[in-house]
Amino acid sequence: MTFRTLRTRLTVLYMGLFSLGLILSAIAVVTAVTSSARGMVRDEMASAGAVYSQLWDARSSQMREGAAAMARDPGLRAAIATEDAPAVRSALDDLRASGRVDGAMILGIDGQAVSAGLNPDAAAIDALLKGLGSGGLDGGVLTMEGQAFQVAAAPVAGAAGWVVFAERLDAAQMRNLERLSAIPLSAAVVLNPSQVSTGQPVTIETDKGESMQLAHALPSFDPGAKAALVLTYPLHRAMQPYETLFLWLTAIGAAGLALLMSGTWVLSRGLTRPITALDEAVHRVQQGEYVEAPVTSADEIGRLAGRFNAMVGDLKDREARLTHMALHDQETGLPNRLSLERQASGHADAWVILFGVDRFEVVRSAIGYDSMGRLLAVLGARLSALADGAPIARVGAGALGLVIIASSKAEALEAAEHLAAAAQEPISVNGAPVDIALTAGVAGHGAAGSDLTSSVDRAAIALDQARTARRTAAAFDEVAYGDPAGNLSLISELMTALADGEVSLAYQPKYDFRAGGVTGVEALMRWTHPRRGAVAPDLFIGMAEETGHIRPLTEWAIRRAIEDQKTMAAAGHSLTVAVNISGRLLSDESFADFAVNEVATSGATLCFEITETAVMGNPEMALRIVDRFADAGISVSLDDYGSGLSSLTYLKRIRADELKIDKSFILGLDDSARDGLLVKSTIDLAHGLGLKVTAEGVETPTALALLQGMGCDMAQGYLIGRPVPIAALLERLAVPARETKAATR
Repeated sequence: MTFRTLRTRLTVLYMGLFSLGLILSAIAVVTAVTSSARGMVRDEMASAGAVYSQLWDARSSQMREGAAAMARDPGLRAAIATEDAPAVRSALDDLRASGRVDGAMILGIDGQAVSAGLNPDAAAIDALLKGLGSGGLDGGVLTMEGQAFQVAAAPVAGAAGWVVFAERLDAAQMRNLERLSAIPLSAAVVLNPSQVSTGQPVTIETDKGESMQLAHALPSFDPGAKAALVLTYPLHRAMQPYETLFLWLTAIGAAGLALLMSGTWVLSRGLTRPITALDEAVHRVQQGEYVEAPVTSADEIGRLAGRFNAMVGDLKDREARLTHMALHDQETGLPNRLSLERQASGHADAWVILFGVDRFEVVRSAIGYDSMGRLLAVLGARLSALADGAPIARVGAGALGLVIIASSKAEALEAAEHLAAAAQEPISVNGAPVDIALTAGVAGHGAAGSDLTSSVDRAAIALDQARTARRTAAAFDEVAYGDPAGNLSLISELMTALADGEVSLAYQPKYDFRAGGVTGVEALMRWTHPRRGAVAPDLFIGMAEETGHIRPLTEWAIRRAIEDQKTMAAAGHSLTVAVNISGRLLSDESFADFAVNEVATSGATLCFEITETAVMGNPEMALRIVDRFADAGISVSLDDYGSGLSSLTYLKRIRADELKIDKSFILGLDDSARDGLLVKSTIDLAHGLGLKVTAEGVETPTALALLQGMGCDMAQGYLIGRPVPIAALLERLAVPARETKAATR
């Protein structure tokens, strides 16, 4: 059994202690009373034993004197001498009556006996003769007629015999003895008392419980049948006078226990009530409620409740501070991202607009971190005022956000453009105006089950998409965003895909205007995923560059291209194979060693295509590696020329053999004279520098004819041929070139 409350435990404790005290007291009282009763009974039995012994002796002496007086009677002697039995018996009757005994007997030494009131058997006479004949016994216990008798004898003067008096030791005689005791003893004459200890009173077990017993040895005429007077007193009789005392003690103890239980319950209730209230307050604080415990006294419990209340107050203040810190930016004091998330989650039509400060790092470096914090605070206040007091939160280093309610994406995007334009006024910092420009990203909640449900995250991505598109504001475009989470596992699977044969090379033909046919191919990497199907090259190659896996991927491509070039040569086609080299590898000397060694060992005719911007990261190292490629007989082609900020300085320094015009110019040749002029001038510039020119993205016969007229060296595009595996390429090369026909029309 468990006691869950302090009140119950206190009550049980006090009741237990009191009960233990009562039990110990009761044990002490009962022990003392029992010991006293035993001592009293023992003393009384000892006294009764002494009295009974004196009575036995006195009665024996009285009976001997009566027998002696009878033995001196002349009439009895005359009757004995004449052997007048009737006269003897008559005399015995008179003597028995006068002596007040149960029987009298004249016993001769020859064993002849004349008795009155007795019927002795031979065994009794024989035992009597032996005892009297020995001369050492003139009284004792004799068994006759199956009953014990107290016997006393005196010799008959002038005759050979004894006068014997006998008195029954029956129940009536024992009751007479019992009446003489101060306590209600039980007396009995026991024959052959082998199990009775004579001398001192002893305690024995009987059918009725414990009894005190005292055995007094009696003289016996039969040495083989000893006798004893046994006095017995049941001890429960000695305890009877105390039963009332015990009942009163029990009643008093029960009443005291009940009174103690009631008093303890009331006392413990008074003690535990403030503790219970304190416990309830602690429980409610644990659940997040800040409540105070009642202070009902000035003792320790009252002081504890007061300190608890003070602690609750401190916790409340501390939580308020922590909550404010958790929901606000420490630098500007504006609400933070978490606060903005909570605002956005409160309404189904809520849209988050995230404003990014353009050139944030530049401005912060110019005015300092503290000033930038003040500038953002001022900008936040301005945006809040323009948005009708909507709370402004700082989401990132240079990003502020707010929540508006709009019925559609278009309405939210219009509001974002308006706010971004209206807030772009100079802000005075340290007395000087600072120009700012804002770009906005707009997003609502993601659909259920979407990988990106946070409207703040979606707005941040929309902000990046707006900057990429160079727009003032843009809404989140989920198609453009793609599946970054699913793409994270691609790189770890890419290396396995190389070994499993999932990655392959596709070859796109390059048409040579002067040769009138295909003289080269560009190797393009393809990955067919077992679950996702074809993976876009821009996706996995870009991620391989970011994660450092581009080198093993490029090394595999070079080896594969060399093997496939041998296959082409065996089929009768001597083609130059172009392989794209990442700009990250142009600063890796060990990769250059690998590439030069592979080409030199195999004797392959390769062309490495690099972008112009790949040289800008570490120009000295990149130009040195390009020189090594050129020295090793590897052609170098400048890919995607014109797509970026082309620099004539790098174009002059790079030892390239070919320049590839970006397809964005070629696709507009049919319609744009401006694009035609740019392409023509680029071809002339490249020829002036000693470079061949390849035009990418040729898809129409008109574009092909124009390029041929401009003096372009080679053409590449869907009109010439799409990227295909090597087997399909060999089949394509076996068919008359359709691009030749298009060019000659």
